[in-house]
Amino acid sequence: MEHDHEAMTAGSSASSFATASAALLMNLASGTSLNPASVGMHAGHVMKGAWTLMFHGQAFLVDAQETGPRGEDQVFSPNWAMIMATRSAGEGAILLRAMLSLEPATIRHGFYPLLFQTGEVADGEPIVDGQHPHDFFMELAFAYSRPLGKKSFLLLYAAPVGDPALGPVAFPHRVSNDENPVATLGHHVQDSTHILYDVLTAGWDVDKFRLEASVFHGAEPDDQRWDIESGPIDSYSARLTWRPTPEWVAQISRGRLNEPEEHDPQDITRTTASVLWYHPIASGHVTAGAIWGRNDLETDGQTLNSYLLEGNWNFKEKNYLFGRLERLDRDELFGNDPAQEAIFEAQGIGSFTVNSFTLGYTRDFFAKKGWLFGAGADAILYRFPSDLDPFYGSSPNSYHFFLRIRYQGAGSHPTAPGHVHPS
Repeated sequence: MEHDHEAMTAGSSASSFATASAALLMNLASGTSLNPASVGMHAGHVMKGAWTLMFHGQAFLVDAQETGPRGEDQVFSPNWAMIMATRSAGEGAILLRAMLSLEPATIRHGFYPLLFQTGEVADGEPIVDGQHPHDFFMELAFAYSRPLGKKSFLLLYAAPVGDPALGPVAFPHRVSNDENPVATLGHHVQDSTHILYDVLTAGWDVDKFRLEASVFHGAEPDDQRWDIESGPIDSYSARLTWRPTPEWVAQISRGRLNEPEEHDPQDITRTTASVLWYHPIASGHVTAGAIWGRNDLETDGQTLNSYLLEGNWNFKEKNYLFGRLERLDRDELFGNDPAQEAIFEAQGIGSFTVNSFTLGYTRDFFAKKGWLFGAGADAILYRFPSDLDPFYGSSPNSYHFFLRIRYQGAGSHPTAPGHVHPS
């Protein structure tokens, strides 16, 4: 969301300053990242005294079917819910926000099947061809904003569990990814830092730009998904965000992560850049995202890149056509098979370039009082080096059949004149 700095005139009252500060906080998507302003605020909300309470969330029930020697089938449920409270505080405003997920209970065996996905651990072993569940506590955060001038704001963010200033909006909350039930393959090269610990961020928001810096504990969550972890502040990042118009938002960021992966303890320097776009139309919207991420591995001396194009088209109100195109370097496909990994390393093969293409469709079949119920399906096609044929087969595919429930309140509610909030 783009907040209306022009409302901050010389004659503004403390109430006007606080309103603009609160609007800035309501813009925040994952951590302090931003979706385009044109998305609008889709959330249920109530007033409790000086507090504005907002609620939002979604869940999928997915039947995954995969082909090929490494393919698996499973029924699972990715899900999350958010509750947020804001109020004025002098000329500024404060925000309290919790994002929670029941995935530790709704995803069995420590991960759901997703060919060519890697990252984190299950039962102490590296996950290969699967996506880990999110922790129950996805975010517990406090944020504060206040004006520093006519077009300038201070932004502070502190979270025992949260998202530092590194990367785009995380995939569960990114508007261009709304209808896809499974994670991006580039998650651990682009936006995996959306659940980290002991996060502190300071930002300067001026006109169409935001400059932020964060310090945090760099280790990703372990496989105990119900607890809150902690550790020394040993990592840092910085991000520059640009909002040229309400329909566009771009960011570039860089950070140094101290041993994020438990099974592969080495420092990583991550660089990301992204552009998100959202355009409302008469009977829906069109949205798209382009994301690049790169991990420079300090010990291995490798550079891993990932590229993502994604989007969806909501037409005739109830219909959603969505897709995803990914190209990425994958170096952990044999993390659970050290003998085979050693064979490839002896041949000078440290990583593989994998391409995937997703196309899917969802249709809402029931909507009432801010609840949307939909059903859909998608298919994923893969292309990869022939060296992997003995392990994956020559042409494996993935298919997902799903039900989706989303709570977004009664509609789009501007938080103040010229202010809207992303879903």
